[in-house]
Amino acid sequence: MFGIGGGELIFILFIVLMLFGSDKVPEIARTMGKAMAQLKNATNDIKNEIQKGAEENGFDRKSLNEMTGNINEEISKAKNSLLGDATQEFEKTKEDIDTITGPIKRMR
Repeated sequence: MFGIGGGELIFILFIVLMLFGSDKVPEIARTMGKAMAQLKNATNDIKNEIQKGAEENGFDRKSLNEMTGNINEEISKAKNSLLGDATQEFEKTKEDIDTITGPIKRMR
């Protein structure tokens, strides 16, 4: 959860308890819970509006999934070709360095 471990979480709770007191902590937690629920509802509403707009313009889930699948496939092909070329160049450079430093290493 956000990169916070158990010890850090206990320390934060202790600081909150010290700052606000034991009577305010449940009220703060309730308020934060309501805020999180409102945020979740707002994001779901936005998501539904985007899906509705896409469906009205002729895009359904299947065609959107096909498009994103094709896009992801092309991206992975490009990555593989770029990484393949870079890997070959790195291997060549490594061999060159090993060739150059070979006699130096032996001199020690």
